[in-house]
Amino acid sequence: MTTSGTHDWQAFYSASGMTPVINVSGTMTGLGASSAGQPVVEACAAILPHFVRMHELQALASETIARLTGAEAGFVTASASAGITLSIAGCMTGLDPAAAERLPDASGLKNEVVIQAGHLCHYGAPVDQSMRLAGAAVVPVGQSTQVLDHQLTGAINERTAAALYVVSHHVVDYGQIPFDAFVALCHEANLPVIVDAASEYDLTGFIEAGADLAIYSAHKFLGGPTAGLVAGAADRVRAAYLQNIGIGRGMKVGKESIYGAIAALKAWEARDHAAIRKAERQALDTWLAALAGRPGIDATIVPDPTNNPLDRLRINVDPAVAGASARAIAAALAAGDPAVIVRDHEVEQGWIQLDPCNLLPGQMAMVAERLAAVCEAASGGRLTEPDLTVWRNQSVDSYLTWGR
Repeated sequence: MTTSGTHDWQAFYSASGMTPVINVSGTMTGLGASSAGQPVVEACAAILPHFVRMHELQALASETIARLTGAEAGFVTASASAGITLSIAGCMTGLDPAAAERLPDASGLKNEVVIQAGHLCHYGAPVDQSMRLAGAAVVPVGQSTQVLDHQLTGAINERTAAALYVVSHHVVDYGQIPFDAFVALCHEANLPVIVDAASEYDLTGFIEAGADLAIYSAHKFLGGPTAGLVAGAADRVRAAYLQNIGIGRGMKVGKESIYGAIAALKAWEARDHAAIRKAERQALDTWLAALAGRPGIDATIVPDPTNNPLDRLRINVDPAVAGASARAIAAALAAGDPAVIVRDHEVEQGWIQLDPCNLLPGQMAMVAERLAAVCEAASGGRLTEPDLTVWRNQSVDSYLTWGR
């Protein structure tokens, strides 16, 4: 690949010795989630040399979280996954410190948590494991592709502590109880609703719609340091925060992540979202042009499946005409220098997606050049087809072979 000039982002890789990466996959934890802006970098650096009272710092975070989400209170934890565990634990123990210290031994506590079967997804780890870490008993409701009201109400009993609702592109996207109906049914049974909205733009809608606790990632769309945000009713938030004397100790968050998350929220508040959308659309149009007229390649712009205000480029590949499969094209893009990492979790259906939300200066054109070059190589029969079994298991194999 030929590129014109060297961009500032490339200097980091030269200095660190790590593989240069262009992320067109999205806000993925495996790629470092997002690129933090200068206000976040400065906030993290500013607090690192100083001692602070951590409860006081969390109170500052609570004020900011509450203002941006419309919740009564909030706090920062290690990740959205930690937020799920702590929120469930808080619904189990309330403000009983002895119970919080006993977990995950849930003896004598309400500990069943209902969740729609189609929401038991994998986001890098199983959702149900983040539930069980609290000592909760997971109660799947309905079937993976159909959940009816009576199945939810029938699963709620005197042992039920909470209900979890997952918003993600990984969940089954049809046949589920909609969020507003889910909340209404749970609240009729006096059951608190926790919503996992880790990768969502909408910071206010879930609280407005009745969520007792809403969980967000600070390091995805917000562009903050690695952290999770828990927002909601003050008593529920306080009970979740109490878990830091118990199971939450292993999920603790540093002062720099709390202060950086506050900075990220404030930057989000001031962000020109319309201008960002315009720049993202320019990238999609540039990539569309690079793929136009290529045999076996059908590229279309598609909306985000959970209604986040962003679009992606879906590239449908007919291997008989294109000369290679979508999987081979994704692998070739990832094997280059820099590595272009695409959104490939649906590659078995014959397509990949390109997400423009994490592009840095100069990367849009580099991706267009690489797309053209890889498609040319495919049409010339020069791409190798990855083994499907190896491809499917690579997320686990990368751990098993790490350090060798």
